[in-house]
Formats: sequence, structure tokens, C-alpha cells
Amino acid sequence: MNFVLGNRPNARECSTVVIATILFGVVGLLASSVFDGQRPELFVSEMLPGFSIAFSVEPLGMIFALVASGLWILTTIYGAGYMRGHHEKHQTRFFGCFALAIFAAIAAAFSSNLFTMFVAYELMTVSTYPLVTHHGTAEAKSGGRIYLGILLSTSIAFFMMAIAWTWSLCGTLDFKQGGILNVPYEAGEISTLALGVLLGLFAFGIGKAALMPMHRWLPAAMVAPTPVSALLHAVAVVKVGVFSLLKVVVYIFGIDLLQATGVNLWLAYVAGFTIVVASIIAMTKDNLKARLAYSTIGQLAYISLGAALATPDSVIGGGMHIVMHAVGKITLFFCAGAIYVAAHKKNISDMAGLGRQMPWTFGAFLVASVSIIGLPPGGGAWSKWFLAVGTAETHQYALTAALMISSLLNIAYLVPIPIQAFLKPRPDRDSNHDSDHSHDHGEAPLACVIPLVITATLSIVLFFAAEPIYQALLPIVSE
Repeated sequence: MNFVLGNRPNARECSTVVIATILFGVVGLLASSVFDGQRPELFVSEMLPGFSIAFSVEPLGMIFALVASGLWILTTIYGAGYMRGHHEKHQTRFFGCFALAIFAAIAAAFSSNLFTMFVAYELMTVSTYPLVTHHGTAEAKSGGRIYLGILLSTSIAFFMMAIAWTWSLCGTLDFKQGGILNVPYEAGEISTLALGVLLGLFAFGIGKAALMPMHRWLPAAMVAPTPVSALLHAVAVVKVGVFSLLKVVVYIFGIDLLQATGVNLWLAYVAGFTIVVASIIAMTKDNLKARLAYSTIGQLAYISLGAALATPDSVIGGGMHIVMHAVGKITLFFCAGAIYVAAHKKNISDMAGLGRQMPWTFGAFLVASVSIIGLPPGGGAWSKWFLAVGTAETHQYALTAALMISSLLNIAYLVPIPIQAFLKPRPDRDSNHDSDHSHDHGEAPLACVIPLVITATLSIVLFFAAEPIYQALLPIVSE
């Protein structure tokens, strides 16, 4: 990229925004055909018999692709403001790896078989490692080792084994409406117990879903710049994880098979455990990004819960939560980065009174928090509703309670942040002595503020525009 653009940051960032906009436009054109019932396909090559790189656009993947490509535009604009405002080094490498990660996300979204998904999944891991270790400090390198170590070891030890086992049973890795494992199960080639083990290999092999205890990579990755955190938590990495798990449940196992065998219920309780415990841990964190990281672990488990319950309503709720959480959580991370750029604050205990100087940032934080909690008029209210319906349909009332308890904990660890920012007075003296102008700053640069205002607004818009998302997802649970 340096060879093409030279040392011209404006050209670099403008070209990135233009490419991101073109990508979103192409995905939008594909969406119109997919939602009309068509399934555009592209065969690239066959590595070995039955192992091909191929793409097929279906509704669940299209929803994910629209989210990833749309938020990439805003994250690029925000990233430019943040990286310049914080005088970060190696910005060309940053934007290059960022673009590669989005490519991997779109490839995973449109994958037509498990092999293609696995290749895209691993490309996502490798391309985001330089982003996690961007600062080059000992802390960044340590976080990067944890990030790479957990994600690669889980995918090699479990994900690959699950794919190989599926191939040996079915003779194909293609995603199919209603699943492909029902045939070997009905033929007696795999027992109910073994089916549960296979589900476990997928669930923990897809480490980016961050189910406990495979979650430590996510807090460790918070050493990255905030735009990377937004990429990790909202646009690409974790969403590739839960999207992949949801796609495996729908198109490899099939929700009918899971309902008939009941091998999915243990996974639902693992997700429920993760939801509650991650929310409790989030309450203990004073560092804002650390609190949001554990919040993400819990919110991802909502989507895993929707997949594990394996009812039409729960699967739709999980698919909707991919959208709702992406928009809400990217807003929260945008706000965290804006606070750091403008006020140089990382800890929540140091943010008292900041809302008077940064009203747009903390106002957006409050709006996004409402959506993450699951209250109207935030879009997250609808996805949590369908997930709760899924727990009731399966008579898993302990999981209903987990959802309710988690929402209360969400209130406890999110709402006090903007309240103290707006209502508590600023201390007379900056306790961290990190700036001689700690009381003189205003909002972060416009390139940071405008994206977070847009995404906060989208959090509300999604509450009133949930019907098209529901209708788009309906075909994936219809035979």
C-alpha cells in the first residue's frame, strides 16, 4: 500500500473508505436477490475431492455480511480519527490488516461448506494478530500470544477434528437446509452420545464464540487500539465465531435433529453459565474496555444460547442479536476510544463529570447501553425477546432466569457509567496527572464522534425496523 500511495495518509484512508463503500454496495445488490429467494453461487477451486473453496449466499450469511460491510465504513472513518488523534504508528499496516480481516469475514459469511468456512476463520485469526499486537509493547505481545494460542489451538484440536468427523459420516461438507447429519444418524452410523460430542467439538473448536472456558483470548486482546477492539467485538472476529456456530447448528446438524435427540441442552446451559458469570465479572472491572470485553463474552453467549436451544424462535433471536449487539457494542467501544482520545481516561472511576464536556459521546453510550440491556427503544429488546421465547418453548426456565438476571446485571455495569459522567462533579484535580488540560478538553475529533452518533442512532432505528430482519431470517428455519 505504501508503494501505491506513498506516504499520503489522506489517500490511504480515503481509498479505504471508498473500497468499504463499494463492498457494502455489492453486498447490498446481492441482498436484493437473496431476499427474493435466489441463492447466488461461486465455485473457486477444488483442493481435494470434496474439499472445495466455494461460496453461496443465503439469508443468515447475508445478514452477517451486511452488518460487517456496513460497519466497516464507519469503523474506517472512526479509525482514521482515533489513530491520528492518538498519534499511532504503523497506520498503513493497521488499515491493511483491517481490510484483510473484513475480507475474511465476508468469505466466512458467504461460505457454502465447512472447508471454506474453516479457511476464512483461520485467515481472520492470522490477519487480526498484527492488529492485537499493534503497539509492540510487552503487554501487547503477551496479549497477542494468548489471542493466537487459544484461537489456533482450539481450531486445530477441536474444529478440524469436528470437520473431519463430519466428512467421514456424510461424505460432504456442504451446508444444507435442514442439516446433513440426520442421514448418518438415522442410519445408525453415529449414536446420540457421539452426536453430542461432535456438537461439543464444534462449540469449543469455534473459539471465537468465546464460550467459557475458551474466552480468555478476548480480554487479552484489549491491549489493541480501540478501533481494533471495535473490530474484534462488533464487526468481525467474535461475530465470525457465533455466526459460524449458528450456521453449523442450522445447516450441519439441523434444528429438527437437535430437538429430537436433545443433545443440545448441555450446550444451552454452558451458554447460560457464560452469560451470567461474564456479566458478574464485568461488574468488577474498573477499566472501561475490560468491562466491555466481559460484556461481549456474555452477549455472545446469548447468540450461542439461541443456537443451542435449536427452536425457530431462538435461532431467529440469535441471528437478530448478531445485528443488534454489533451496532450497540461498536457504539460502546467507539465511545471508549473517544473518551481516551479526548480525556485520556481508561478507568470508569476517573470519568465523573466528563459528560458535561463530552455530551454526544456519553449520550451515545447511554443509548447503546439501553439496546445492550434489551430495553425499548433499543433494538436489542427484540432479539432478547425471541431468545426468551425460545427458553419458554423448550421449558428451560432456568435459562429464562439467566436471561433476566443477565439483563439486570447489564443495567448494573453499564448505566452507572453515563450517570456518573453527567451527574457527578469533576474532581478538583486530575488524579492521574495525565494531562495539564484535563478540564479543558471537549469532544474527540469529529471523525470519532460522527460514527458513534450514527451507530447509536441505528440502535434505536433497529427497534422500529426489526420486521425486515425477522422476515429475512425466517427462511433459515423453514423447511
